[in-house]
Amino acid sequence: MITTAPRFGTATLLRLLLITAALLGSVLSGTASAHAALTGSNPKDGAVLATAPKDVTLTFSEQVALGNDSIRVLDPSSKRVDTGELQNLSSGSIVKYGVTLHAGLPDGTYTVAWQAVSADSHPIAGAFTFSIGAPSQTAVELPKQEAGGGLVGTLYDIARYAAYAGFIVLAGGAAFVLACWPRGAAERPLQRLVVQGWVTLTAATLAMLLLRNPYTGSGELADAFDLGGLKAVLETKTGAALVSRLLLLGAAALFVAVLFGAYARRGDAGAAEESAQEKKERGDLTFGLAVGGTVVAAGIAGTWALSEHASTGLQPGIAMPVDVLHLLAVAGWLGGLVAVLVALYRTPSLDRTAVLRFSRTAFASVVVLTLTGLYQSWRQVGSWSALTGTSYGQLLLVKVGLVAVLVGVAWISRRWTAQLAEGTAPVTETGTETEAEAEQEQEPETVPDQETADRERATQLARQKTALATARRKRIRDADPARTGLRRSVLAEAGIAVALLAVTTVLTSTEPGRTKEEAARAGGTQASASVPDRPVDITLPFDTGGKDGKGTVRMNIDPARSGANDLHVWVNRPNGRPLDIPEVKVAFTLTAEKIGPLPVVPDRIASGHWSASNLQIPLPGEWNIKITVRTSDIDQTTVDKNVKIG
Repeated sequence: MITTAPRFGTATLLRLLLITAALLGSVLSGTASAHAALTGSNPKDGAVLATAPKDVTLTFSEQVALGNDSIRVLDPSSKRVDTGELQNLSSGSIVKYGVTLHAGLPDGTYTVAWQAVSADSHPIAGAFTFSIGAPSQTAVELPKQEAGGGLVGTLYDIARYAAYAGFIVLAGGAAFVLACWPRGAAERPLQRLVVQGWVTLTAATLAMLLLRNPYTGSGELADAFDLGGLKAVLETKTGAALVSRLLLLGAAALFVAVLFGAYARRGDAGAAEESAQEKKERGDLTFGLAVGGTVVAAGIAGTWALSEHASTGLQPGIAMPVDVLHLLAVAGWLGGLVAVLVALYRTPSLDRTAVLRFSRTAFASVVVLTLTGLYQSWRQVGSWSALTGTSYGQLLLVKVGLVAVLVGVAWISRRWTAQLAEGTAPVTETGTETEAEAEQEQEPETVPDQETADRERATQLARQKTALATARRKRIRDADPARTGLRRSVLAEAGIAVALLAVTTVLTSTEPGRTKEEAARAGGTQASASVPDRPVDITLPFDTGGKDGKGTVRMNIDPARSGANDLHVWVNRPNGRPLDIPEVKVAFTLTAEKIGPLPVVPDRIASGHWSASNLQIPLPGEWNIKITVRTSDIDQTTVDKNVKIG
């Protein structure tokens, strides 16, 4: 058979566009999970209060789980000054929690440290400060490790990735055998593939259950075996979902045993020697396995939907079944793809009709991915600005690039599949043998009964027979260019799919664009940039246009934090010597909070040197500082710069 490279056609381009839309929908959603974000607090981060507040409240973008120790307020000596009783102040769509403070708190800087578990099961944490009277030094030391990070976080992420991969291989491989190639149930390579998927998913689920306590708490690996912590995990939504998954995996083990046991022994449907009763029994068994397998697979997929972000936020009643359908479609497509790859490399008896059936199944899967993926994309991203201006959106764009490559390879695979389907001869273990092989097969393998068997000769003949069989199988595989082309293109698809799954797993640990933009619009502390804990020192050139009108103005703000600060301004000539001028004025504006301009007129200390003490900066943020320099009665100019105040 002469095989040509695949060529584009109108129908192919239409299919390509549909597959592209489906894959983009899949990529823009994946199994993404959103994190809750701190959108506000009272007092605000860095606020300086005249009197002590009665309580501290935190507002989040979505539901979170907290305990009595989740919000701690510490005084400058690191002593806890809250009552330790968590108050749920949520109302309607507003998620707010708080703690009451002890009365009579002295002046100084207080630290609020909080830790929670967002509705998508990910831990989040943060801290901020406020001051009473005036800021002070503080001895509070906060953990430097990010919530859910460190060794425990890495292990938990690996387990999460393995769980997704195991489910895809288990569900997709079993679906391929049952729907596309029933005779494959008797093939050892496919049996091993599906069983390995079950083992991987089970082991990953157990690991996540043990690591859950340190992952959301201390971050210490030793706490994985803390029975008290494990009991607490079992009482959470995520713990219940993981236990439910383990129970469903028990049912999945029974399904796999029947699929590769009783079902495999019944052979092909429609075999010549199969009676009507046997056909009926086989049909009933196939129907039972299909229904039971679908229910178990949907249940396992539901453990993700029930414990992660689909169960909260926008339209949870729609999002949860959509998430289940999405995961099932991914498993049917990618898991089936892996099964085809294994069959192409390890089972030369793969039927061409089985490959064609999978092509149709995969196409149906991507249609489902189109509908569910586009909905999830809208739900998680929300806007084009979030797609391009957030880390979550940038990761999605990376996935889009991978998908562009994957679509091209998938198109090639589909063309090879069509050429396989056009073939007439089945791909089986048997085939045309050379004369030498025929003679070898006809060679007597035993000696007369009266003679002693020559063991060495028998061993040599067995080895020759095995070598000939292996060579024959390889020749059969390599003799079909369409099969070879399909095998290579499917291998490339599988490699890209692994990369896509890895990026998707990273996305589950990234705050989605919709949530991040909502937090930024709310002005929450999560959106504010970190500020170095050191004085601000800036130097700007100026030119008033008059005599001695050129030079530089240098300004120093210490400690450059909200509250009281010391301000110094030096005006120098171009040669660096002090320039004595009539007046210097400074103005501070915090545009984000619509504060200012706050005017400051420093006092002249010496030639070219002005200062102001006890300068009150009410809030942290990015302040615009304008410095007006007047070198004569009529010559003056204003220069400005944005600086971050902590």
